[in-house]
Amino acid sequence: MNLSPFRNEPLTDFSEPANIKDMQAALAKVREQFGRTYPLVIGEKEIVTGDTFDSVNPARPKEVIGRVQSGTFDHANQAIEAAHQAFEQWRRVTVVERAELLIRVAALMRERKHEFSAWNIFEVGKTWTEADGETAETIDFLEYYARQMLQREEASRTSLENIPNERNSYRYLPLGAGAVITPWNFPTAQLIGLTSAAIVTGNTLVVKPAETSPVIGYHVIELFYQAGIPRSVLNFVTGPGEIVGEALVDHPKTRFIGFTGSKAVGTRINRRAAIIHTGQKWLKRTILEMGGKNPLVVDETADLDAAAEGIITSAYSYQGQKCSAGSRAIIVEEVYDKLVQRIVELCRQIRVGDPADPTVDMGPVIDEEAVQKITSYIAIGRGEAELVLGGETLELGGGYFIQPTIFKDAPSDARIAQEEIFGPVLTIVKAKDFDDALAIANSTEYGLTGSLYSRNPERLERAALEMHVGNLYFNRKSTGAEVGIHPFGGFNMSGTDSKAGGPDYLLLFLQAKSISEKVA
Repeated sequence: MNLSPFRNEPLTDFSEPANIKDMQAALAKVREQFGRTYPLVIGEKEIVTGDTFDSVNPARPKEVIGRVQSGTFDHANQAIEAAHQAFEQWRRVTVVERAELLIRVAALMRERKHEFSAWNIFEVGKTWTEADGETAETIDFLEYYARQMLQREEASRTSLENIPNERNSYRYLPLGAGAVITPWNFPTAQLIGLTSAAIVTGNTLVVKPAETSPVIGYHVIELFYQAGIPRSVLNFVTGPGEIVGEALVDHPKTRFIGFTGSKAVGTRINRRAAIIHTGQKWLKRTILEMGGKNPLVVDETADLDAAAEGIITSAYSYQGQKCSAGSRAIIVEEVYDKLVQRIVELCRQIRVGDPADPTVDMGPVIDEEAVQKITSYIAIGRGEAELVLGGETLELGGGYFIQPTIFKDAPSDARIAQEEIFGPVLTIVKAKDFDDALAIANSTEYGLTGSLYSRNPERLERAALEMHVGNLYFNRKSTGAEVGIHPFGGFNMSGTDSKAGGPDYLLLFLQAKSISEKVA
């Protein structure tokens, strides 16, 4: 199979009238599909239980995006059994055929690019540019992992150093049946990223999307079916995480769990996966991508205009609901007051509203539970620091809107400076100098992303060695990792050091086998 070198999918230029027209048509097309009922897919069967729950538009919660099945413990177990039975056949499908499958899925998504962006706008509240960026990233994962697997297979067939009368080789084998539990904040890209990596390496799956983005999950999985994957290889179960998710994690035939989400759920999965159940023949592998409390450090040598723009983009793009969101700005005191003023001025310009409107900069948070959590942290912040902007909910069509919020003069050990809030709340901390700023940056239990704005080469090098994050950026925002360019994943309580979109990511879904043959 000959593929051209990997290139990232280009973003859509929405300053072009033709592109605006195409997106508006996609929004209208998707809106016509609201209210449909979506099945479970287990083995080769679509299952409708009659017990459903609604997925709603967070900008207009009375608007039902779709109705999905509330899967049960038994459904989860049946799905793992189906995936386990399908594994022996799927593992024997050639790498080339599996890679071709991913390329077909990428082509199908590219044809419906704006449609998938529209689903993201309606079901999880992304703006046009955020939704388009996610769809492009989704295509990137498919194209990148297809190429990576072909390269991995070629390398694994290469003989190792041989000794007299012995031929040696080293191969990678798939793990087995796994569970993929995906988040709502990247419902297309994270689902495709985990799924495509597992499938192209020869594993079989049960996919469980987040309860607030199940309709997107179904449409993504449907692409694989349209591309020709057997349904028993890729099973789809929706329902409560405490029922369906835990059943998938606990099942003795589950070989691995891929998860993206909160630290609380990720660490629970890690604990449960460590338990050996009757009939279990392996230690379950966990691939966990969790949260962050990501710092943006600014020293006195920095370009303050660039730093202010980077801080605003990092803190408020997708309402601060990215695990990479820059929720802490750590600024040395020499430029602190000047930069805080610029940040506040830029923040005042953010337009909040329904993300179906292309002029909106920031949409709703995901649901009422998120509103309650974020506002509770804002209440805590009022007692820990100075609220300089925002802090209130907004009454916009009944949606889950919160003002972009800024706290300044927060102690470095304040809860709003240490704990993940996952909303449009920026905490600003004053540092005495660069050494102090670096210590504050490393003071949380997380280690996902971070940025340093500085013109000092020695400080950049120090940060490269000492700033303990998985994705470190110099003089740019902390969000927007691109597949194949910025392999993504963090340290400490941010995850299991996996690097999605990187050259070694597929190894997490494989196991190595050394083969030696005695020859005459």
